[in-house]
Amino acid sequence: MAIKLITVSGPPSSGKTSVIIKMIESLPHLKDRCGVIKFDCLSALDEEQYTKNGIVAQTGLAGNLCPDHYFVSNIEACFVWAREKNFEVLVTESAGLCNRCAPHLKEVLAVCILDNLSGINTPLKTGPMVKMADVVVVTKSDLVSQAEREVFRFKIQQVNSKCKVLFINGITGQGADRLAKLVVNANDFETSENLKLRFSMPAALCSYCLGETRVGEDFQIGLNRKIKL
Repeated sequence: MAIKLITVSGPPSSGKTSVIIKMIESLPHLKDRCGVIKFDCLSALDEEQYTKNGIVAQTGLAGNLCPDHYFVSNIEACFVWAREKNFEVLVTESAGLCNRCAPHLKEVLAVCILDNLSGINTPLKTGPMVKMADVVVVTKSDLVSQAEREVFRFKIQQVNSKCKVLFINGITGQGADRLAKLVVNANDFETSENLKLRFSMPAALCSYCLGETRVGEDFQIGLNRKIKL
């Protein structure tokens, strides 16, 4: 059975969970055939929100590992889980802790969610998470002026001129149906075997990755970069 896989990224508290819930509720014929997996670090309460709204969800906690590396290492298992549940749509929600990382996959509908209150230059600071997205959703736009919304849209398209920019209210769900239509038309996948990242993960293997806590050059091994002052 083919499965539509959707990756959703975005900084913490940008409204990812709320947008996903409203999007799924815009697809009543798919609500029972859709699952969500939330990736985070130490704890996450999002699964409770999904369950409360009648959406099947699971949580993956990376612990002391990078949550996006954890995502890549486990996406195949997630695909198997979705197949066992006979889901037609699988949505993955990232932790959103690192703007350099972007758990977006080639040919998989990639969504990035940004908060309109986070600062006018946020799109310029968010890196591959925005640059590699097919769709950038802007939340909390009801709290700013029309001029501020348009400037924020311009900043997004400076980074990613090819993406669709959608304004969605995570509380009322206004605009979520437009994202739902894109999900309905997303690519189907029979298997996860040939999936590839759209952008490479950061190179990092140093003493601090391996548990070192002491500060100083004598304790810094592996990949390091020094600031030029």
